[in-house]
This record gives sequence, C-alpha cells and structure tokens, in this order.
Amino acid sequence: MFIKLPDLNVNVRIDGPPGAPVLLLLHSLGTSSDIWDGLIGGLSRRYRVIRPDMRGHGLTSVSPGPYTIEGLAGDAFALMDALSIEHAHVAGVSIGGLIAQSMALSDPERVLSLTLIDTAAVFPTSSSWNERAATVRSGGLHDMGDAVMSRWVTPACMDTPAALGLRQIFLRTDPEGYAAACEALAQCDLSKDIGNIRQPTLVLVGEDDPSTPVSVARDLAGTIPSARMTVIPQASHIPTVEQPEAIAEALLTFLAGEPEDSHPPDLYSRGMDVRRAVLGAEHVARSTERMTDFDQYFQTFITRTAWGQVWSRPNFDRRTRSVITLALLAALGCEEEFALHVRASRNTGCSSEDIAELLLHVAVYAGIPRANSAIRCAKEILAENHSKK
Repeated sequence: MFIKLPDLNVNVRIDGPPGAPVLLLLHSLGTSSDIWDGLIGGLSRRYRVIRPDMRGHGLTSVSPGPYTIEGLAGDAFALMDALSIEHAHVAGVSIGGLIAQSMALSDPERVLSLTLIDTAAVFPTSSSWNERAATVRSGGLHDMGDAVMSRWVTPACMDTPAALGLRQIFLRTDPEGYAAACEALAQCDLSKDIGNIRQPTLVLVGEDDPSTPVSVARDLAGTIPSARMTVIPQASHIPTVEQPEAIAEALLTFLAGEPEDSHPPDLYSRGMDVRRAVLGAEHVARSTERMTDFDQYFQTFITRTAWGQVWSRPNFDRRTRSVITLALLAALGCEEEFALHVRASRNTGCSSEDIAELLLHVAVYAGIPRANSAIRCAKEILAENHSKK
C-alpha cells in the first residue's frame, strides 16, 4: 500500500494482526523492503510488521538529495503517525540500523527496542561516500553491481535465486535516491551519542561481513549500555537474505525477552502499556482515576500479572488472546468484563465475525443461555462501535 506524507509517497507493506505489537523493519542502502521477505512468515504471527521502502528506494518516491539520517528517521516517525502507531520495536540493516539508532536517540519514548543488523554508529569515510554519490549521479549503478554484491553476500550464496533477486533490486534503485542516501551516511556520526541509548538492544552481524565486520559490531554493542550481540554464521552484510531463519529466530527470542539479563522487566509499566493498547488509553485513565486505597493493590496485581505477564507473552497474538478471553468471559457469565472486551476488540483485530464464531463454541460447551446473553450484549456494543466509525 502507499501512504502519502507531506513530501513523500511511501510504499509500505503491512503483515500480521492489527492488535499485535508493532515491529518496524528498515532496509539497507540500495535495497528495498524485499530483503525482509524470508522473515515475515515467522514475525507476522506475533507482531504487526511494518516494512517501508526508504525515501528514494524501492517504490517510494524520490526527492532530490542530499538526505540526512535525521530526516530519514523523521520519515519513519511520520509513517508511524500516519498509521496511528504510538511506539514500535525497530530493526534495521546497515543504513536502516543507523536510522533506528537516530530514532531511539531523538524520540526514545516511541522506540521500544532496537535490533541493529550489520550496522555501525558511523560509516567512514565521508569523502568516499560523497565520491560514490557523485559517481552514481553521473554513471548510474550498473558498473557497481559486482563489487556491491561481493560485500553483501558470501560466495556460496552468490548464484542463489535470493542473491540474484538482490542484485536486481540494487540495479533498479533510483540513482538519485541512492546518491542522496550516500550523502546521509557521509555526514552522520552517532558514535558520541549512542551511549545514551537506553532501549533493550540486540546487535546482529554476519561473521563474514567486510563492510561492518564483527569488530565494529562488538564496539557498537559495547557502547550501548543495554546491548547484547550475536554473530550469524555463513552470512555477510545482508544476512536477512542469506540466513533469514537465523535472523528471525534471534529477533523473536530477543523480543520475547529470552534469555534476559539479570534485571527483571518492569511488569507494571509493561502491563500498563499493553492494557492501554488493548482496552484504550481513556478507559485505563478512568480506571486509574477511580482507584482508591481499597483496590490499589488489586489494580497493581492485575496490571502486573494479567497484562504485564500473560497478555505480554509472545505465544499468541492479541487477536487470539482477545478471542480466548471473550469466550471464557461469556462462558463464565461475566457480563461486565465481556462487554469491556467486546469494546476492546476494536484494538485487538478481533472482528465481529470472530465474536460470532466463538459464541457458537460457548453455546456448545457452556450452554445456550450463556451464549444468548453474550450475543445480546455483543450486538449492542458492536452496533455502537459501528456507529462511531
């Protein structure tokens, strides 16, 4: 799909259930959102995966350069705004990883975590990037294909369909978009700032990457306080193409918090974030305002346990958890809570068709009277929701 921003028409791919946590994937220089294709099957079962083509790349429109990393980070935030995304986990390859670092530094509240893949805080040297930009503007990309591919993938991968497709993506990149992004790399140095990154961070690097080698990744991970690092075997600069299964597994394990360091997560804060996302910020604010000494511990308990632990687990996406919760509440005759979660279905991706279907199971396994009451309640609320659209 295409999203119109003030000065840009962005091509973006969206996969996964609407109510799931958002994972924003940023691609590398001279490529497109296609480099993530091999990961989407696994990632989209648990996350709402957003894959834009960067300014001047893929099917996104081209504007004249030079670009800046801060400006490209602004594009990502503007896309999130257009999609009504408050915050997201962010992963990026090469220049995408540099953009992700800039996002975490400029607006840390909107970045939940970072996965930095074959990237750095600075890409030396500025003169070489400016020279490359000039070369591409005058002669295009075709003569660079062999040299670029030798850095992007290992020799064993060079003749595979994935690598051949990657070459085509590179050759079809708009020269101005590529050159302008080179100029963004030339002027960006975040090496003095990344020590201020506080988000949980995973640094991934292909063991055979000549562009941002393991030593660079180790320095990056060593400078970011909350970072840990994993080396991907048999991979070069774009391991999402060579080793997509390994990248997906590392990313999912990291996002699930397994294994974590010795510091336990703040379950209350995480629970409040999930509770607001599912039930709506206004509802949670009203509940918090009504809280007294009598129910303060109870409210803290359910926020930490139900929302911070159970609803935050990665095994089910939010639509699935919504279906399960609605079925249990209907079967138990918990009408007030059932109504609350029917209203919340707008936020979880649980459709009216899902609710009608789950209530058939309630009728069979918990009894027709319970299902009948739930159907009456659901019809009223879904009609209200529809009238508000």
